Amino acid sequence: MLPVRLIPRLDIKGPNVVKGIHLEGLRVIGRPDKMARYYYEAGADELFFMDTVASLYERNSLGEIISKTASEIFIPLTVGGGLRTLQDMATVLRAGADKVCLNTAAIKNPNIIKESSRSLGSSTIVVAIEAIREPNGSYLAYTDNGREYTGVDVFEWAKKVEELGAGEIVLTSVDKEGTGEGFDLELIKRVSENASIPVIAHGGAGSHQHIIDVMQMGKADAVAVASVLHYEYARNNLLDSTDSAEGNTEFIRSGRSFKNFQTSTIGDIKTEMLDAGLAVRI
Repeated sequence: MLPVRLIPRLDIKGPNVVKGIHLEGLRVIGRPDKMARYYYEAGADELFFMDTVASLYERNSLGEIISKTASEIFIPLTVGGGLRTLQDMATVLRAGADKVCLNTAAIKNPNIIKESSRSLGSSTIVVAIEAIREPNGSYLAYTDNGREYTGVDVFEWAKKVEELGAGEIVLTSVDKEGTGEGFDLELIKRVSENASIPVIAHGGAGSHQHIIDVMQMGKADAVAVASVLHYEYARNNLLDSTDSAEGNTEFIRSGRSFKNFQTSTIGDIKTEMLDAGLAVRI
């Protein structure tokens, strides 16, 4: 059995890591270079950087942050947001990323998945699926942090991106993201059981048990988490008060953001995962 992966996700706006609910209402947590090093030293298996405003400006602006991070940490780094062309992807990879994550570009032009996987290698290409459950019970894929309707069925799309050559899927439940209420296990299980490529679950982790459940019951291969780890980072007086113009730091400092979360460290989470019979890297 391959070890399951625990991946801190850092959503970045301007110079800061930010966090919201349902991918909106962003509030500053800290600086990406400091947080990346903190999570690396704490035992993260990989890191995931997402440029949250890249779709607005149609470009990824994380080059400097990627280069600095890649020079200081030695675990895989996936970067997404605003990647539209093979040149965009190559630029991010040259800056130090190990994998690139596509969403909007892949929805608009599915052939970019095939082109990039052939050119850069399928293991380099991750496709993000932002899923929202519709009133009729169906799941549709959205873009632009869950704001842009596409009408694309999530399960059909997941199968198609695999066929086109993607190496992994990062599957976000927009409904659950940032709530701490637990993952959408139905969504994740259906995609995981029908995909032969790894599925990274994202959106909803509020406790160690939620993470264990998404591995055991949701059949995910990895989990990307933010709030459970970020709020612990903030609570330990690690919040950098500089460069806070991109969001509200006072809400984070107040502690009101923590009430739905079993804030914890990577080591604590991995210990419970190991106790639950999951294979993890310690």
